[in-house]
Amino acid sequence: MTTHTEVEIASQPACWRRAVELASEAGTALPREGERVAVVGCGTSWFVAQAYAVLRERAGHGETDAFAASETPSGRRYDRILALTRSGTTTEVLDLLRDTGTPTVAITADPATPVMSLADNVVVLDFADERSVVQTRFATTQLALLRAHLGEDLTQAIADAEEALAEPVAAELVEAEQFTFLGRGWTCGLAAEAALKMREAARTWTESYPAMEYRHGPISIAGPGRITWMLGQDVPPGLADQVTATGGTFLSGGRDAMAELVKIQRVAVERARARGLDPDRPLHLTRSVILEA
Repeated sequence: MTTHTEVEIASQPACWRRAVELASEAGTALPREGERVAVVGCGTSWFVAQAYAVLRERAGHGETDAFAASETPSGRRYDRILALTRSGTTTEVLDLLRDTGTPTVAITADPATPVMSLADNVVVLDFADERSVVQTRFATTQLALLRAHLGEDLTQAIADAEEALAEPVAAELVEAEQFTFLGRGWTCGLAAEAALKMREAARTWTESYPAMEYRHGPISIAGPGRITWMLGQDVPPGLADQVTATGGTFLSGGRDAMAELVKIQRVAVERARARGLDPDRPLHLTRSVILEA
């Protein structure tokens, strides 16, 4: 049986194309060039925030910080707060929007939620909403929107994602004991998101690190049956050989990192299926964390 998660993963190239088309229309609501911006979210949205913050600064659009919504500093001045929330109901995000005096904009999937009245501006990506608890296409679609708004051409990223969807998932990845995901710059956030997908969907032992930090201790976990997976093309010199010397497997697809994340999402689903788990209904999780007052 095909799960909702699989359908949502497969729809990502189409969703990214729509996001690119929407980027110019949504541009008036999104952070303006030169503004000092805080990007906030919880879980997956926090990791997307980390990726966008690096990309925005790299593009020269202004100082950009990323925070878990619950940890956003109260005494720091920003020109705008960008809140990422698929559900539009996450308690920590809504509390921040309610209490801040800073201009706010939110990206959400559901226009019938409290975030619509709490944020000054809202961009709705309802076409990328999901039935699965595990976020896949909404996370990448909002990042596609933000990348396009920064002026990036996502043509190759979309082609890479289609390639990642077409190739088979190797048995080695389904059977592996452990995964470590690595990134550099903006892909550090996506490495953390890749690890989260494996935990949520397949209850897999995963870790994530900035790639240059991996040799400062974490490489000690590498070995036979374990995967070290680099997102992005900026692989530190010598790292692949060092992992291979441990008996472990080093992977670096060379694709756009969002497309590599698509491949990792597919691996997570296959690992879940092999273990008799339902990726649509991960254990101990709900679509949104709503805390009691």
